[in-house]
Amino acid sequence: MPKLSSDALFSLIKSLEKGEKRSFKTYVSRNSGSGDLKIIQLFDALDKMKVYDEEELLKKNESIQKQQLSNLKAHLYDQILSSLRIVKQNENIDLQIHEQLDHAKILYNKGLYWQALRLLDKIKTITKQNNQVTYLLQVLFLEKKIESLHITRSMKDRAEQLSKEIDEVNERLDLIAKISNLSLQLYSWYIQHGHARNEEDRIQLEALMQDPIIERVKHSKGFYERLYRYQCYCWYGFILQDFLIYYRYGQKWVDLFEADSNMQQIESAQYIKGLHNLINAHFDLRNTDKLCSSINKLEAFIETPIVQNNNNNLIQSFVYLYIAKINQHFLQGTFSEGLKMIPTMEAQLKELEPFLDSHRVLTFYYKIACLYFGAGEASTAIDYLNRIINWKLNLRDDLQCYARLLHLIAHFELGNMDTVAYLSKSVYRFMAKMNNLSTVEEVLFLFIKERIQSGAIHQPQQITKAFENLIEKLKPLESNKLESRAFMYLDIISWLESKLENKDVQSIIKEKFLLKK
Repeated sequence: MPKLSSDALFSLIKSLEKGEKRSFKTYVSRNSGSGDLKIIQLFDALDKMKVYDEEELLKKNESIQKQQLSNLKAHLYDQILSSLRIVKQNENIDLQIHEQLDHAKILYNKGLYWQALRLLDKIKTITKQNNQVTYLLQVLFLEKKIESLHITRSMKDRAEQLSKEIDEVNERLDLIAKISNLSLQLYSWYIQHGHARNEEDRIQLEALMQDPIIERVKHSKGFYERLYRYQCYCWYGFILQDFLIYYRYGQKWVDLFEADSNMQQIESAQYIKGLHNLINAHFDLRNTDKLCSSINKLEAFIETPIVQNNNNNLIQSFVYLYIAKINQHFLQGTFSEGLKMIPTMEAQLKELEPFLDSHRVLTFYYKIACLYFGAGEASTAIDYLNRIINWKLNLRDDLQCYARLLHLIAHFELGNMDTVAYLSKSVYRFMAKMNNLSTVEEVLFLFIKERIQSGAIHQPQQITKAFENLIEKLKPLESNKLESRAFMYLDIISWLESKLENKDVQSIIKEKFLLKK
């Protein structure tokens, strides 16, 4: 068997665009000697391969010895990164500042103190204009070093000024570190658990939001302090399904970037994430017009060089745009229309899967499964749900649970009652184990159990009455925030109404959508 592996160098080469490959070869030819011809050879060989296969690589390139390969790969990896640094420098303010800082250090080491200080003044201005607080601290530390070791400016209050500046920057960095930590904690909580399941979850989240840092940054004018504060409230509102809070702070998040367009380039991934959350909030609140407007805004931003010239931004945009479009079909009841996107989406998903985190992939599978279920293709929905169920991953307990629940309902829809009888017990146990059983699920499981025991699935009058009773029990729970999360994962009410009215699910949802317009 050939030795196959997920190779870092191979992945890096495969991520390069045509222009970046040309720039790399130009860089090597200008900056390397004849001894580096082998790394060009290695580069070309890896570039031609579809899958990394070390044995095949050595077989087709006899001039490269096995004992040399490790060192050659390491050298090639470093050279590619060096060439990319030059290519991407103009696109990244942090790379530009880093280079200027290096220049200032070189001037200092040459004994050219005045030149170094003048350059540091310029860098300081750039860092402030672009909210680069960490680099500002580095500038101040180098300035302090020069001023303390050499009598240069001889300003009476220079030491006091520098000390004050450093204290202010340290205070800002402390605020940013603590509020960003809290934002990460809340997001991590969601990735692990999903939406709040019960009162215990709500208390945990309330406790997190009692962190004194929330109050400390409340009146801060700093960009990052405000950004992470808005993020905290976004995650908080989203997890608790308080969609007004989610919307309010999602809008503040986007407004922050639109008030300072320069930051859209510097923190483009954060801006895209903000648009994604605002789109989600409009979907959750059923703000149809604003949803469409926000999707259009995201699509317009995707077409800018900021996104098109950055792989990370392109990948992130792909994820959020398709999720937004799927949600749009959910809202409008156009499930069958949404299925037309799937071949293109699947192709891109396969291409980008090495770069996507598991959470995103699982979310895609669930969304696609819901599209198929809503379009009346329960069998295909089951195929996608099986991908989630068989994915051995300790992530998104809620998604794992609701994938199993929808899987059960899909079999119920198909009339596979033997399978339903078997699955209902295992799904119930799984959800109970994951502490994901709310009143909604308990009522639903009881309904399925009664249908299995009575065999009423084949008796129209009895099953109709059972559906009516189930709707009566579930509808009051829609307004309960700790119960309503079940309705977010699956529009159970519309499914039940479709059974009663003998229509498909998407027709029911479409009718509701048109009535609200």
